[in-house]
Amino acid sequence: MKRLPSIMSLRALEAVSRLGSISSAAQELNLTRSAVSHQIQMLEEVVGFALTQKSGRGILLTQKGERYAVESKRALSILTEAARENNGHEVTGKLTVSCAPGLANYWLCHHLAEFTSIYPKLTLHISSPVVPDDTSNDEIDLYIAYGNGNWPDKYVRQLITIRLFPVCSPNFLKKHGGVGHPANLVNLPLLHLVNQTDWRVWLAANGVNNTQLEGGIIFSDANFAQSAAISGQGIAIGDNMVSGDALDKGLLIRPFEKSIESPRAYYLVSSPEKVERPEVSAFIAWLESLISDVQARYDRR
Repeated sequence: MKRLPSIMSLRALEAVSRLGSISSAAQELNLTRSAVSHQIQMLEEVVGFALTQKSGRGILLTQKGERYAVESKRALSILTEAARENNGHEVTGKLTVSCAPGLANYWLCHHLAEFTSIYPKLTLHISSPVVPDDTSNDEIDLYIAYGNGNWPDKYVRQLITIRLFPVCSPNFLKKHGGVGHPANLVNLPLLHLVNQTDWRVWLAANGVNNTQLEGGIIFSDANFAQSAAISGQGIAIGDNMVSGDALDKGLLIRPFEKSIESPRAYYLVSSPEKVERPEVSAFIAWLESLISDVQARYDRR
């Protein structure tokens, strides 16, 4: 194995093994059936062998799957116990995390149940800043900020790099008969985030230079831009984190495969004092473990 499986994938396999069905596992984990199936598929990609096989309308674990489920349960028990014995004490109290709105809505909030299952006595508060790179609120314990990494006198650690590419709804592309060459994009309704910079950079990387971008809609929030793209209002610049779930579900498609690395990235930002707290270090460790799986998944796109 070149990478480690995610905790959620291990929990999905363990639940299917113990409860006997995808439906029962989904109910216990508070996920959809398709989400549980997807977790099992991702785990199979990691381990390199089949964990399940079809049986009538349901599934059964293979022999290797059964053995791996037993080891998964053991590993989860060790991780849970280790988390609860952080310095000899269970992690309790309150943790306040601020996350850039688009990432919070389309990615982070989809995974929080995994963290709270490991730390059930820790109260987690999630908020969003007015602008993605704002780290000025001293009441926040940890920021997941989107910026250039320049936050003086702060603990700063890059979480994940971002790749940018155009996204639109399938119906939008069908309505306009496709796009063809990137130069044709300037004649279509473009959706911008904060300003026109991302579009100008992407177009220039695709040989479309010195273009006058007239019209379009400029949004202050990635939530708005992506929601507009999903509903067919135009073409937006998406990324491998905020747009990933919508791409998986077919709500968005990529009219061009070309992507560029964003000059900005997502960073963990905190004060040097707060980052040493057990609840903050626990969240950072969990988040980085989750991100490693996500990064490998989106690198294959």
